[in-house]
Amino acid sequence: MITKEQILEIITQKIEADGCFIVEVKVSTANKITVLIDSMDGISIDYCIQISRLIESSFDREEEDFELEVSTPGLGQPLKVLDQYKKNIGREVEVTPFENAPFKGTLMEVNDADFLVKEEKKVKIEGKKKKELKVFNRNYKFDEVKSVKIIVSF
Repeated sequence: MITKEQILEIITQKIEADGCFIVEVKVSTANKITVLIDSMDGISIDYCIQISRLIESSFDREEEDFELEVSTPGLGQPLKVLDQYKKNIGREVEVTPFENAPFKGTLMEVNDADFLVKEEKKVKIEGKKKKELKVFNRNYKFDEVKSVKIIVSF
């Protein structure tokens, strides 16, 4: 059976040399290999084909049959690696913390340990009839959130 480690060994050097990053590699028990890659500038279909061919050329289908999918993460999928967070600074996100209700805001800062989201929401101010728009800067460690998804607006 093909392992995740074998796939990573085959693709990591090329992907990093090309300025890209690996989001996820999965190998199912049925030998279905899924490789998700991205870069700060996006990934072309031709590049996915290059990586797919690199993987295919490393294995003999006569010895071991497998299904292979190389793509970029889909729209609406949660962010999984630090580089995805960095790529999406300035974009609107939906954050689902483990402890609180989900909220929407703008991804402002990212570092190795945590990230900052600016949330704007209308709140009732004591002594006033109308709600006022307030800005809340919410800082979370990566392990404090269930998911962070990019909000795609059309």
